Amino acid sequence: MIVTCVIVYVKDTFINDFIEASITNHKGSIKEPGNMRFDILQRADDPSRFLLYEAYETEEAAAAHKKTEHYLKWRETVADWMAKPREGIKHNVICPIERNQW
Repeated sequence: MIVTCVIVYVKDTFINDFIEASITNHKGSIKEPGNMRFDILQRADDPSRFLLYEAYETEEAAAAHKKTEHYLKWRETVADWMAKPREGIKHNVICPIERNQW
């Protein structure tokens, strides 16, 4: 399993738009083969900062996500709303390993 944590800094005037667009992306992402989780988190002490937590069964499934229509639309839509480029950091999962524990 592979998890990518994406840190996003959003311009204040676009926070609500970013949330709407990200929810649409979330709804498509959780239907993808190999998707384990796709969470959208907003920092409690800074509402302009977000963490997208994306978990996929394989590298291939994670790569396929970046070719989906909903992801490509999200990426294009939110590009100008970001205060700086987003940062995706890949992680290898140690626990849980069993799919039913997700």
